[in-house]
This record gives sequence, structure tokens and C-alpha cells, in this order.
Amino acid sequence: MSAAAQFPDEQSEAGEFVRQDDAFRGWIRADGSGDYPVEAGRYHLYVSLACPWAHRTIIVRTLKGLEDAIGMTIVDPLRDELGWAFRDVPGASPRDPVNGFAYLAEAYRASDPHYHGRVTVPVLWDTRTKRIVSNSDDDIMRMFETELNALAERPQLNLYPDPLRGEIDALNARIYDRLNNGVYKAGFATSQRAYEHAARGVFAILDELDARLATRRFLFGSRQTESDWRTFVTLIRFDPVYVGHFKCNLRRIADYPNLSAYLRDLYQTDGVAGTVSFDHIKRHYYMTHDEINPTRIVPIGPAQDLSEPHGRERLAGEA
Repeated sequence: MSAAAQFPDEQSEAGEFVRQDDAFRGWIRADGSGDYPVEAGRYHLYVSLACPWAHRTIIVRTLKGLEDAIGMTIVDPLRDELGWAFRDVPGASPRDPVNGFAYLAEAYRASDPHYHGRVTVPVLWDTRTKRIVSNSDDDIMRMFETELNALAERPQLNLYPDPLRGEIDALNARIYDRLNNGVYKAGFATSQRAYEHAARGVFAILDELDARLATRRFLFGSRQTESDWRTFVTLIRFDPVYVGHFKCNLRRIADYPNLSAYLRDLYQTDGVAGTVSFDHIKRHYYMTHDEINPTRIVPIGPAQDLSEPHGRERLAGEA
């Protein structure tokens, strides 16, 4: 008998997790074309500190200095049968200050009354038209990086430089398939074959990245790019969650000499540690995936010190 799927609508007959597509793909454009112009205070970001996809957008918002221009509301990490909720719990926003919604699902219904997919974070909301601009973390990251410089405190920060865009896109695709989404394909698999295929892919890309980082400080040399932050959100959750909860236990990040130091290096970047909530991360995964962890017991570990020196300043690396 096959195991029950965490998200039955996103499970193949072979037991593979097949993630749904993003439903809203609007775009804010710096040149003023399209439906969403650059405008301070107009857009609002709904996120979960637990979710790696949302975490990417939080980090870029912080690094670019968009906090004053783009408001942000944090949902309760415990997603129930009604989905992501706005509740007065530690580390979350006690209410939705923009629309007074009780659940993020209300934003989806307001944008498309016929929406029937899974409600996900992040969501970029337009306060003028009262609808979702985008629920694609990839698109939101890229908009924050490239389209909102007029509103950013640090517009000079370029995480998607023109000369590297082709290489960044190619590496991002591999990191997404094997690592970012790979851990989910392993964790949500309902057959041994699907699990093993996904889990082996996770460690193949981790081995590759560890080797790449032996001679360069970041994935593309001495400067951070969006590829680093797309990788970071999975690495930061790996030992606390994915090793045990998603059965990606061949090795820990702590066992990789380059990846573990690289993780500390990124974590120690100004502003980034404040975007990480291990409480939200662990409680979300262990307490909301009932098909995987029916007891809802949250583990006490692992013990780790991400403030330890990383020693990676010595690496310049290739551009």
C-alpha cells in the first residue's frame, strides 16, 4: 500500500511530488510599462519566515534596503486546514494591516474567485488594485533586484549582473531542481524509488557545490549573486529539518567543509541573521506535515553556532 501524500493534488502515480505552477505572474516595471509601475508604499509582501521560497524575497528586500518602500506581513508558521493565517503568535504579525484578512487565502480569492490551487507564500500584493501581483518567489526576487532601484537604499547592489546572467540562470535551474525542490521531492515522495532518486540528486548537487566553493568565496567568485541566496535558504534549513524530516540524511551540511563555512559566511552578511527564525522553521515543518510527522514532535537540535568564523575572506575565486 502506498503512503498518503502530504499534498495529494501534487503527487504522481509513481509517488513523486510534482509542485504546482505559480498562478500569478504580474510584473513591476521600472520603465513604467505594464499594469504595475514603481511606486513607494504601493506594494506589500506577505511571507512566512518558515518558508524557503518566501525567505529568498525577504533577504533580497533586506539587502537592497527596500523595507521602507515595500511593507511586509509575517504569517503564523503553523498552517492549518484553512492555510496560512494571520495570528498573534511570537515572531509573526498579529493581524493583516493592509486588508484585515484572517487567512492569506482571502487574498487569492480577492484576486481570482475561481482559484482552487494550494495557497502559497510569498505573495506580493498591490494595495491600489487590491489584487496579487505575483506569488512567484523567482519573479519577486528578480523585481526586487532589478526593477525597484529607484526605491532602494542600496541600488548599487547588483545580484544579477549582466555579464553573468546566462550562467546564473543555468546554475539556478540546477540548484532549484536538485536542491531547493529536490529536498521536497525526497521528503514528499510516497514510493521508495521516487525518494531515492530525489535524495541522491540532492547529494549530487551538494557535492558539486562543495567542490565549486573550494576555490571561490561565493558561487560566482568574490561577489554575491542571487544564486547564493537561492542556495542559502535550503542550506540553512538542511541540518535542522531536511536531514531528519525529509530523510536527506546521507550527509549533513556540517559534514561539508566548504558548504558549512559558506553557510556561515552568508549568514553573517549584514542583515541576514535577522531574517532567519529557527523557531518558525522547525515548528512549521514538524507540526504541519502530519502525513510525515503525525506526532507533531519538534526536535530539540541540532546544536550549531553560525556565528563562528568562516575563514572564507581569503578566497577571491573566479568571476
